[in-house]
Amino acid sequence: MSKSIAGFSKLSKSKKIDWIVETYFSNKEDANRILKQYWNTDEKLQQLHDEFIENTITNYYLPLGVAPNFLINDTLYTIPMAIEESSVVAAASKAAKFWLERGGFKTRVISTTKIGQVHFIYKGDFNKLKQFFDKTKPKLIKDSKAITANMEKRGGGIIDIELRDKTDDIKDYYQLHASFETLDAMGANFINSCLEQFAKTFKNDALKFDVFSAQEKQIDIVMSILSNYVPDCLVRAEVSCKVEDLSDNDTISGEDFATKFIQAVNIAEVEPYRAVTHNKGIMNGIDAVVLATGNDFRAVEAGVHAYASRHGKYSSLTHAKIENGIFTFWMEIPLALGTVGGLTGLHPLVKLALELLHKPSAKALMQIVAVAGLAQNFAALRSLTTTGIQQGHMKMHLMNILNQFEASNDEKETITEHFKTNTVTHSAVVEAINKLRVKN
Repeated sequence: MSKSIAGFSKLSKSKKIDWIVETYFSNKEDANRILKQYWNTDEKLQQLHDEFIENTITNYYLPLGVAPNFLINDTLYTIPMAIEESSVVAAASKAAKFWLERGGFKTRVISTTKIGQVHFIYKGDFNKLKQFFDKTKPKLIKDSKAITANMEKRGGGIIDIELRDKTDDIKDYYQLHASFETLDAMGANFINSCLEQFAKTFKNDALKFDVFSAQEKQIDIVMSILSNYVPDCLVRAEVSCKVEDLSDNDTISGEDFATKFIQAVNIAEVEPYRAVTHNKGIMNGIDAVVLATGNDFRAVEAGVHAYASRHGKYSSLTHAKIENGIFTFWMEIPLALGTVGGLTGLHPLVKLALELLHKPSAKALMQIVAVAGLAQNFAALRSLTTTGIQQGHMKMHLMNILNQFEASNDEKETITEHFKTNTVTHSAVVEAINKLRVKN
């Protein structure tokens, strides 16, 4: 039966496991063994992983795969992808090979501005607040110099600070809305440190502003925090070719393929139920690379989905058209990424992943990640509008089903051969396993 515990965080890792196993598991020996078998035998490496988060008890593995043959702006890449879902890496690889023979992917970074806000309550005359802000703004920047000095040496720092009146939404609610350039760092800690300094200066200087009444001097800081919505940190990725070059088999012409493909994109542009699944497929590619390179995929997800709703209705992130006989498929997407700081200099596999990508700058990584998302979406739509999504996906999922039934290597070989010419479903695989085992 579950029970509470005091001082859990102060226990050693082994003692934490002892308590968890004793409290929650019926097969205590098995639970203990599973948790400990994922520990790394290199104690120094295990300690590094233990210290990434709090209350670590073991490591949780995800497969790290690679998708080769990505031609991006005339440079070849092999892209690392950390993900658990069958067919994602295979689909990305297939799309990369398809476009390798048609000029590859073209990308460009549109902008790299990131946002942070100080949210505060002010009860008084807005004109006085505006006067105070205009007077104090240079000091907000000056008082942050100790934080921004190193970033400014590299060409980044604070871009601007605005006062925003949000009282139409919440009574007496205002913001200091600040924009930043953080270069190769994702910049969360930098931005948050600047914002907290802004808040401190703003609140303290309000107490000395003679124009304010006694009540107006009491500015109440609610919170100071960066935003993961980065609509001005944008990257564009696209592919294009002649319509007739889209076909690589005799089952469908390039023109028919392009027509159906564009119809599928158009549906995702207007139908939110489809758009969510459509964009989830894009994020299969994006999240896998973001995770492999030690970046925050939750932040990326939140910002991307907000961007997909920026016009008041959730819609497709990708778009397609035919113009003068040329098929073009593209996406503009907000991505706040870093190649320095965080896990990028700590996690050994992250360091390898970044080296695999030619040690990219943050801007280069934005472009690589966007391409992974576009490729994934192309592969999904190509399957959906031709053979159907399940044919390829279930064949990739076949090994997972076989592993669930602890199939031997000989059984895997026989059944894989069988499903080269038969439709893969869970029930069909179970039936095939049972028949094989009865025969043997």
